[in-house]
Amino acid sequence: MRSSWFNKLSLIFGHRIRHNWFLLCLISILALVVIIGSSSSLREFDSIGPPRFPNVYTNYRKLKEQAVVDYFDLRFLASGNNPRQKELSLCGKEKEKENYVPCYNLSANLKAGFKDGEEFDRHCELFRNEDRCLVRPPKEYKIPLRWPAGRDVIWSGNVKITKDDFLSSGSMTKRMMLLEENQIAFHNNDGLIFDGVKDYARQLAESIGLGSDSDFLQAGVQTVLDIGCGFGSFGAHLVSLKLMPICIAAYEVTGSQVQLALERGLPAMLGNFSSRQLPYPSLSFDMVHCAQCGIDWDGKDGMFVIEVDRLLKPGGYFVLTSPTTKPQGSLLATKKGNMLTPVEDFTQRICWSLLDQQDDTLIWQKTADAHCYEARKQGLPLCQDEHESQSYYRRLVKCISGARSKRWAPIRNRSNGVQYGEFYEEREYWKSALRNYWSLLTPLIFSDHPKRPGDEDPLPPYNMVRNVMDMNAFYGGFNAALLDGKKSAWVMNVVPIGSRNTLPLILDQGFAGVLHDWCEPFPTYPRTYDMLHGSGLLSLLSSEKCGMMDLFLEMDRILRPEAWVILSDNVGAIEMARTHATQIRWEARVIDPQNGSDQRLLVCQKPFLRK
Repeated sequence: MRSSWFNKLSLIFGHRIRHNWFLLCLISILALVVIIGSSSSLREFDSIGPPRFPNVYTNYRKLKEQAVVDYFDLRFLASGNNPRQKELSLCGKEKEKENYVPCYNLSANLKAGFKDGEEFDRHCELFRNEDRCLVRPPKEYKIPLRWPAGRDVIWSGNVKITKDDFLSSGSMTKRMMLLEENQIAFHNNDGLIFDGVKDYARQLAESIGLGSDSDFLQAGVQTVLDIGCGFGSFGAHLVSLKLMPICIAAYEVTGSQVQLALERGLPAMLGNFSSRQLPYPSLSFDMVHCAQCGIDWDGKDGMFVIEVDRLLKPGGYFVLTSPTTKPQGSLLATKKGNMLTPVEDFTQRICWSLLDQQDDTLIWQKTADAHCYEARKQGLPLCQDEHESQSYYRRLVKCISGARSKRWAPIRNRSNGVQYGEFYEEREYWKSALRNYWSLLTPLIFSDHPKRPGDEDPLPPYNMVRNVMDMNAFYGGFNAALLDGKKSAWVMNVVPIGSRNTLPLILDQGFAGVLHDWCEPFPTYPRTYDMLHGSGLLSLLSSEKCGMMDLFLEMDRILRPEAWVILSDNVGAIEMARTHATQIRWEARVIDPQNGSDQRLLVCQKPFLRK
């Protein structure tokens, strides 16, 4: 219960508190004194469970927590915000927001003067003052089937693909996808490329000297950037081989490859590098794959090839599969004499070796010798910016990145990578935390879920969630805990801009990850994640100019109906977060770990709202 002195203060000074800075500063100082008081006597949050010592500080802790909550409320009142606003309304259907993705609007980008490929990039600065409302699901939307059934069958009403899109997409699509009354079925063993995805993967493995595609891991291939998801079948096959593919594709209004892949439970996000770098650091991937991905690799004086070189680890592979019907002068056109195509000439300048060419597929290998770049007489200069790991939608550059990095190590030499022992303590912490999360979600899911009543609260199935995002991933410990717990989920590990950049360490563990500014929308379609997790995220963003409500609206947009949110933070941030969760109609519960710290868990579920 809020203290009476604060209620009286709010009533008396509610509309004037922004102007009474002396009073605000005085109260803030008093609150901070209570907060800081004897913080050394309280331990940091380490696990959820019974207290390890008697509750000696119970009364003091409650006073301290209330002061923190009051301080956060005063901050919001002083900034002109009202943390006690009413529930937000659903977005109107006339706004066509059911499949709305902020930052992507070709007509608005052209009107703003973007050209030369930039009109296809994301431009969040054009979408700052939009109305606040909750994105509703389409009328035909249904909860996706659980993994692995949902990998091969999805509800057609969950993705924006029309019958005309399907009928006009060619014979390959019809072999790959079976469109029934309200479902789309995917046939992984037929028609992706040549004789099927398995044969295609086996061909790639043989081209790099392996016996079969099951040997990819042995050859150092663990993380794969798949440019152009298609229908997700290649990514699904890589997942079955214990590889981690991240599929990227440009924004599409209908028939989106990224939306299809995510609906199938496969790692994907919106992204293209028509004019800017992707939000990954240098030396991130073991393989970059492009099968009919629509990129003009001959264009922009090799800038796109340079971006692939930046992303590839030493010894990594670039796989390019294109149709043989391309006109003369393109990559696969008939050569005259010893003339090289522009791409082939350029790959030699940047020290790539052409390993094999079979039918329409070429495979290059990036050099593992960093000195090779400077040894080539017609090569490209090395980039001078040593902060290249902070790449976040920077402009494409015409210089070689990563050659001076301490992370330069061949992919086959995994002993130079991240070892389990380096993050032992963090992994042990998250293994314990994950078990506690599951014990918390069990009664919530099976006891009082309106559609899933349980029998004596059974343990959650391994496939209760598939698409998971860790919004403040640190070293990827939450991802590792899911793997150790044999949960059949994948995690998009997000490293926020402004925090310590641990993304290289996350990627070196073979996990999916990306840099992101949480003052901007995340590059994905609505309703694409089953769980969002964030530890310390709210405190991290407390100094940002963007509002917490904007963050919660974005979380609501990318969450599937009936999906889950778990936030861990200090009591003040969690109490404010609970207020926002209520405003966007989430079911929210605050969990006190009762361990003497001021940390709290906020466990939320997004309801299935239609009107």
